[in-house]
Amino acid sequence: MTVLPARVLIVEDEEKVAQFIKKGLETQPFAADIALDGQEGKDRIDRQAYDLAILDVNLPLVDGLELCAYVRQKQPQMPVLMLTALGTTADKLAGFDAGADDYLVKPFDFMELLARVRALLKRSQRQADDAEVLRVADLELNLQSKEARRGGAEIKLTAREYTLLEYLMRNQGRVVSRVDIAENVWDIGFDTGTNYVDVYINYLRTKIDKNAPVKLIHTVVGLGYMMKEK
Repeated sequence: MTVLPARVLIVEDEEKVAQFIKKGLETQPFAADIALDGQEGKDRIDRQAYDLAILDVNLPLVDGLELCAYVRQKQPQMPVLMLTALGTTADKLAGFDAGADDYLVKPFDFMELLARVRALLKRSQRQADDAEVLRVADLELNLQSKEARRGGAEIKLTAREYTLLEYLMRNQGRVVSRVDIAENVWDIGFDTGTNYVDVYINYLRTKIDKNAPVKLIHTVVGLGYMMKEK
């Protein structure tokens, strides 16, 4: 099963630097978003799940160390690469103490940044692959036993429903289109004359969301579906 391209958040107040990183990453390909200050970075982290964050230290409104600590609260498994002009040992230790996974000093070579990004994503993916349980809010999917539970109660799924749920949970916080779902869950091209994706989404909603106060499967009008806590 394939997943969507890794999404990277770049929080950098020098717009030219931010655009340089974004354009470079998108040639690889990655998907990249830019925030030009720490508060905007926090807002994006609240709205979107990311695979990796590149944070400058000296940011307006909310500095990079505070933002890194916020990332660790909101998305604790997401790797963080600190990118800054501050290169002393004390500066690096402060970044690591805030929860950074790696530290790159300006000026930098883009190929070195790319190598760091790939290494962090690879390590993060290994950790995700080693995990036996996927979780979104109180929904759990055990990848070994193939069992789904919400609030501790078992949910009986067909094989296709299980595969669809796994795909949605692995891409939580991202919009997945009907084409994405058809190609990754059914492994076929999308026939616009059919509605089987919508039918199976409704099957899952009935089993997962119908009796729960917090809905996890959301429709994004004109784009597709997203699994998220709120």
